[in-house]
Amino acid sequence: MPHASVVIATRNRAGFLRECLSSLARQSAAERFETIVVDNGSTDDTASVIAAAGASGSAVRGVYVSEPNRGKARNAGVRAATGGLVIFCDDDTLPPDGFVDAHLRASAANPKSVVSGPIVNVPDASHLVAPGPRNFSRAFLCTCNASVARVDFDSVGGFDERYDLYGWEDTDLGVRLRERGVGRAWSWDAYIYHVKPPATISLEKRTALAAEKGAMAARFVRKSPSFAVKLATGAYALNFARAAIVGAPALRRVYRRAAPASGEGGSGWSRFAADALVDAAYVDALRSGLRGRHD
Repeated sequence: MPHASVVIATRNRAGFLRECLSSLARQSAAERFETIVVDNGSTDDTASVIAAAGASGSAVRGVYVSEPNRGKARNAGVRAATGGLVIFCDDDTLPPDGFVDAHLRASAANPKSVVSGPIVNVPDASHLVAPGPRNFSRAFLCTCNASVARVDFDSVGGFDERYDLYGWEDTDLGVRLRERGVGRAWSWDAYIYHVKPPATISLEKRTALAAEKGAMAARFVRKSPSFAVKLATGAYALNFARAAIVGAPALRRVYRRAAPASGEGGSGWSRFAADALVDAAYVDALRSGLRGRHD
């Protein structure tokens, strides 16, 4: 039985996934972990990428969940896992050779803790720089790079599958783990590279994701209306007042004329305009969700 299970949820990113699985195949802890890949309704070559990785001799298994839902996908991955430690990473990451081993060591040294490590954003695999102080994070649990004991994950019921759009399901899980007495440990050795190529997302896509995240933020606040959650999500009066000024309807018309359609590049002003429109989409959805029905 493996000591750890790496769980990856993926959808229509076969190219990224192939590179991620290739990195996992080179781990120094090769005999001590398995990889569970959850295909969350992909229509590209994801299934064949998973099958090829498993056929290559790596301990890779696939699970299929048709409904696009990150929480549901990761819950299915954990159910299929056999390791005592669950390590989460994203499909667009490149885990260094010692990644799994670092999580195993940190978990052993810090029992009943969520282990997190640096997430180093890079444009591609040719720019793998060492982590530094700016890569430190106070986030309790981010599924791009975190591990937790299976018994602790199960004790809080896993991810809340009502977060059926983009965002906050991992933060919600962290809140419940912390309430259960699970601590947090940081390991500089457990770093991972997050591949974020420039100019890969349009402004339309950015605003759509922001609206989804705002809706899920409202769900999070309704479920856990603590000051910390309101502060994290921006659900407080000062932020709403700021957004009302910066995102006033007249200014939004100006932003739309200035913002690049790609959502990236351009002048400092055009980038500010794009960011302001994304922020407005998030706050609009958050405010609307808080005024809507409770669940």
